[in-house]
Amino acid sequence: MEHIGIIGTGVMGLTAAGKIISAGHAVTVYDVSSGAASRAGQLGAQVANTPAEVAGNSDFVLLFLPGPVEVVNCVAAADGLLSAMQAGKIIVDMSTSDPTTSEQMAKLAEGKGVDYLDAPVLGRPSAVGQWALPVGGKMEAIERCKPVFQLIAANIFHAGAVGAGHKIKLLNQLMFGAINAMAAEMMAVAAKVGIAPRRLFEIITASQAGTVSNLFKELGQRIAEENYENPTFTVNLLAKDIKLAVQMAREKNAPPILARTIELINEVSQVQGLGNQDTSIMWTSYQNIWGGK
Repeated sequence: MEHIGIIGTGVMGLTAAGKIISAGHAVTVYDVSSGAASRAGQLGAQVANTPAEVAGNSDFVLLFLPGPVEVVNCVAAADGLLSAMQAGKIIVDMSTSDPTTSEQMAKLAEGKGVDYLDAPVLGRPSAVGQWALPVGGKMEAIERCKPVFQLIAANIFHAGAVGAGHKIKLLNQLMFGAINAMAAEMMAVAAKVGIAPRRLFEIITASQAGTVSNLFKELGQRIAEENYENPTFTVNLLAKDIKLAVQMAREKNAPPILARTIELINEVSQVQGLGNQDTSIMWTSYQNIWGGK
């Protein structure tokens, strides 16, 4: 039995915790939201009061956090993981962060004799067990984590040095953002020309056309049902991911074109107060801009 720490028990972290606990491992969790942490406690996890307490109870710690700022605070703050983590332990960042932050945290961890991996999740929460993990870091550390990785992922890839995992995840998010933005725009235009979004969704998904992705099916279903609560993925998180991807590209003198337009659409949706809703709601942003249905 491994002793696993999980920091961040939102949608993804809670899903992973459930799988790991059901496999018989001891899990200690921490979340800034007491409600999120208590939900993990109901699954059988021990709830800690600080990241440092998680570190003291765990062989390695998985991070499922909103972004780079939260990762830095969790790892490097006075009561963070590295304040209490013993040499030989492992930190695995499964958030969507950025490669530079991963590299910086890995250097701090190395100074404490702690291994650091970035292993962001490719896959939706409902597909836990079938996720793909592009992992950046030392192969030896990856091998030590594999028994737990295999509980939540069907495919584990050594992507390269620390930071490589997040590079792949951000590239994936560029594609996610493009599909989401186009689905939103298409549905909004449909309503404007007199085609009900629900009817459009039914016809397109029945066509078996090459444009019908699993993501479109999920987004279109939510739009058809006007179901934006209990989000699978929020507008705020998508906006953060696209911003990080655009920044990464710019730093390598590869300024993106389409992604910058998607970034703007995301920001408009946030300004309209849609940030905490599922990304499928973004089609209403166009209605707001155009002055209603």
